[in-house]
Amino acid sequence: MKTGYPIIPETITVHLGKPNEYARNVTVPFIDYIKNVASSGIYPTWPESAIRANIYTQISYALNRIYTEHYRTQGYDFDITNTTAYDQSYVEGREIFDNISTIVDDIFDSYIVKQGASVPFFAQYCNGTTTVCDGLSQWGSVYLAESGYIPYDILRYYYGDEINIEREVPVGSVKDSYPGYPLRLGSGGNSVKTIKTELNRIRKNYPAIPKITNNNDVFDIETEKAVKEFQKIFNLTPDGIVGKGTWYKLKNVYNSVKKLGELYSEALTYEEIRPEYEYLLEIGSHGIGVKIIQYLLAVLGYFDPTIPDIEVDGFYGPKTASAVIAFQTKYGFPPDGVLGPETWKALNDTYMNLINSLPPEIYQGKAALYPGYLLSLGLKNSDVENLQNYLSIIADYYPWAVKVDVSGYFDNATYDAVKTLQRQTGMQETGVVGSSTWLRIASLYNEIVSGENF
Repeated sequence: MKTGYPIIPETITVHLGKPNEYARNVTVPFIDYIKNVASSGIYPTWPESAIRANIYTQISYALNRIYTEHYRTQGYDFDITNTTAYDQSYVEGREIFDNISTIVDDIFDSYIVKQGASVPFFAQYCNGTTTVCDGLSQWGSVYLAESGYIPYDILRYYYGDEINIEREVPVGSVKDSYPGYPLRLGSGGNSVKTIKTELNRIRKNYPAIPKITNNNDVFDIETEKAVKEFQKIFNLTPDGIVGKGTWYKLKNVYNSVKKLGELYSEALTYEEIRPEYEYLLEIGSHGIGVKIIQYLLAVLGYFDPTIPDIEVDGFYGPKTASAVIAFQTKYGFPPDGVLGPETWKALNDTYMNLINSLPPEIYQGKAALYPGYLLSLGLKNSDVENLQNYLSIIADYYPWAVKVDVSGYFDNATYDAVKTLQRQTGMQETGVVGSSTWLRIASLYNEIVSGENF
């Protein structure tokens, strides 16, 4: 699959009426939808160049609705309507013209995109006679085709020179953008980075929202403050947690300020395109996400003999898959060894329930287990206090380490101390304490106080 390219969806859900009108939804193969729309709005006798140019606009229009989640961010359960006052015509059960069907088969996996952007272009169009618009004129495209214009030149005539056509885009299943679990202080991953980007853009229109200065993938204090202010402005419960309601309100407002559902929109770059779910891990996966789930499984396995021991090495091999299967079997999931959203959420919840139930005396003077979330600048609680205590003891024994005050507040000094430890022990310098950094700090601390690892 091409990295950064939206895929062509296998299906699209069409509402057979106006958005707020009671009507059936139908889910149909995307290619069949385009054939229907094209046969409903294009004459099969038109020149082929005009037919192709029009089909490119219809594909791109539909994909823009899907990838901006235009209707789903408003609380609807469909991707597009069949009403031309809002979208494009889809007539259930209509006849499909043979030549149009053949052309759609050839180009259904292509779409229009602005240069430097990622989301399919909102290719507004109208018939050019009874209705006119700033986009493509369907009858005008016929005149251009008869004058010798090829499809790409027809599209450039109406939409400008800064467009491209992405071709041979893979087909696959398109998931809802919501990651499947609430994001809160201490969360991490691509979804957190996405909401930070959205909040910083929204604040240009709503300056009461505080700026988030660190656009990494950590849900920190700055992010929590920005989320709370956003929630206040848009009459949501200001708890600083991005659940499904806040997630889709963010998407809705972001789409609005970027004008993604309009012809003259701000470009949506590859960095802004919603990511595939970052916790879809399987054999062959590697990286920090794998290390996190390995750590959680290793801790659970220490207390539960049905989960086999594994190493925290960042590679999703057969042993990790076996541990995942054991967990899935115990908690009623299909034992496929693939860690998707449902298994990830259950794994994280099980780990959090475990560490919250452990009595303090179980540690016997050793470092506590990883608290289950990211510790970062601005946080204040007992977990930070534990972290600072470990860092302070480490600094008494290692000359390169930085001693910190044990205050419970993750200040700049703690941030610098964490970065120093990460650098000295060969880790990525983030200043954020995730499972790997916590494990490294805990191991050093345990070696000092007892001479052995926990």
